Amino acid sequence: MIISPGSRNGPMINTFMGSGLFNCRNVVDERSAAYFAMGLAQALQKPVAIVCSSGTATLNYAPAIAEAFYLNIPLIVITADRPEYWIDQLENQCINQKGIYSNFVKKEYNLPLEESETELWQAAREINECLNAAVSGKPAPVHINVPLEEPLHDLLNEELPIIKAIDTNESVLDIDKASLNKFAAELNASKKVLILAGQQNPDPELEKLLAAFIEKTGAVVLKEHLANLNNDSFCGSIDTMMAAILEDVPADFQPEILITFGGHFVSKALKQFLRKNKATQHWHLSPANDHYDTYQSLTEIVQTDAKTFFTQLFPEVSEKNPEYLQRWKNKENRVNQLRDKYISDSRFSDLKVIAEVGESIPENSVVHLGNSSPVRYALIADGAKNTTFLSNRGTSGIDGPMSTAVGYASASEKINTVLIGDLSFFYDSNALWNNYLGENLRIIVINNGGGNIFSLIKGPGESPAFNQHFYAENKFKAQGIAQTFGLDYLSADNETELKNSLAELYSPTRKKPTILEVFTDAEVNTKTFRGLFKFVKQ
Repeated sequence: MIISPGSRNGPMINTFMGSGLFNCRNVVDERSAAYFAMGLAQALQKPVAIVCSSGTATLNYAPAIAEAFYLNIPLIVITADRPEYWIDQLENQCINQKGIYSNFVKKEYNLPLEESETELWQAAREINECLNAAVSGKPAPVHINVPLEEPLHDLLNEELPIIKAIDTNESVLDIDKASLNKFAAELNASKKVLILAGQQNPDPELEKLLAAFIEKTGAVVLKEHLANLNNDSFCGSIDTMMAAILEDVPADFQPEILITFGGHFVSKALKQFLRKNKATQHWHLSPANDHYDTYQSLTEIVQTDAKTFFTQLFPEVSEKNPEYLQRWKNKENRVNQLRDKYISDSRFSDLKVIAEVGESIPENSVVHLGNSSPVRYALIADGAKNTTFLSNRGTSGIDGPMSTAVGYASASEKINTVLIGDLSFFYDSNALWNNYLGENLRIIVINNGGGNIFSLIKGPGESPAFNQHFYAENKFKAQGIAQTFGLDYLSADNETELKNSLAELYSPTRKKPTILEVFTDAEVNTKTFRGLFKFVKQ
C-alpha cells in the first residue's frame, strides 16, 4: 500500500498502519506515488492500493490511473473526501470527486457517510465487487471514494470488525471443436501467416510454444523488446525492416492471415504497412473479448489467451514449407548487418549510445524504457539477452516512467536500468524523493539538450516554433538532482568515457543507486537517425 500524507485521509492512514495487515510505504508526491504503485504491482504481479487526501491530491493520481488502465494493471485507488454536503460550498481542499476517474477505472464506488447495519452491509459488498473487478477478466484500476466527517484524528484502540470476503473464480476459455477445425483448415490453406506479439510480461511457456508453432507451420512472429520474447526464430528490428521492405516488394511480405495478441506496438511503420497491405483475415486473441482493429482488417475475435489458442491449435495444423518465414528472416539478417555497420561507422550520438548500453546491460536484469526517443532507439538496437523490458506504453506519456521503474525496482532483486531522456528525467525527478531507492537501481539519462524526438519525426522540425515550443532547449544537468537525493553520479560525452562509465555503472562492487548522464548533440542525433533508414534501404 502506497500512502501519500494528508489530513483528510488520516483515519485511513491510522487504520491501515495500525491493523498490521498492510505493508505501508510513504511517497509524498501523489503523481509519483501512483506510478510507483503501478511499478510495484508489475513487479509483484499483485494489486497495490494507493491512498491519498481529498482535493487536487486525487487529480494527481489521474495520469498513472490512465496508464494502468491501458496496461491492465490492478491499482486499488482509495481517496478521502469531504461529506457530500460540503461539495461546492467554499470548503477547504474540496472538489467533486464522484466519477473523477470514470473513463479509466473498471469499477468505482462512493462509500456511504452513515453507518447503519444496512449501509455497512452494502459497503462491504460493493468493496468486494471492486476488489474482485480489479483482478478478474482484464485487470484494471478500481476507485473507492471515502467521505469522512470530522473529527479526523481522535484515535481509538479497537479491533476491526470481521468482514466476509467474496471470492470469484475464473474458468479457462477453451476453443470449441468446430472453431478449432475452422482455424486449422484456414491456417493449413494459407502460405503467409503473420503473428504479432504485443507488449506483455515474460512467459517462457508461451515462448517455447510459439517457437514450436512457427517451426512446424512456417508462420512469422514479429515482436518488439516489450513482448519479452527472446527466441532467435522470432523477428525484431521492425522499423528498419519496414524501411527496407518498402523498397522491395511489399506484397511478398503481406500476410494472408494476421494473428495478434498482447498489448501495444511502438512501431508506427508496422501499423502503416499492415493498414496499407491488409491481411485477408485478422484474428485477435483476447480473453476480455476486446475489439481491437488496429490494422483495419479485423475479422474475428477469439475469446481466449495466446497460450490456450496455440496449445489447442498445434496438433491440428500441418507442417508447411517455411518460405514465408525465411523471407522475413533473410530480410532481418540483411538489415541487421547494415544497421551494425552503420552504427559502428557513425559519430557519437544517441543511436550509438543506446547500442553500447544494450551490450553492457547485465543478463537476467530489468530494463525500463522511457518514452519518446529512448524507446524508439532501444527497439532499433538488439536487446540485452534474458532481460525483461518494460515501458509505460499504455498512454505513452513522459510523466511517470522513472517513478514506475523505482516502484518496480523496490520489489526486485535484479539490476534495474532506467533508460530515459533528459526532459522526461527532470519532469519525473520526484521519483527519487522517497526512501525506497535500492542499490539495484541504475538510471541512464540521455541528455541531448531538449526534446530531440521532435526533430526525428516529420512535422515539428519544420515549424517556426520548433526551437522554443517543441524542442524546449534544456541546459540543466542531472548532477545536482543526484546530489539532492543522495545518488552516485557518472557522466560521459564521448565513446571512450561512455565505455568506462558503463563499466563502473555495472561493476559488481557498486552497491548504491547511480545516475549516468550521457551528453550528445541534437543535430548529430537527427542526422544519424535519419541516415540509418536511408542506409538500410540500399
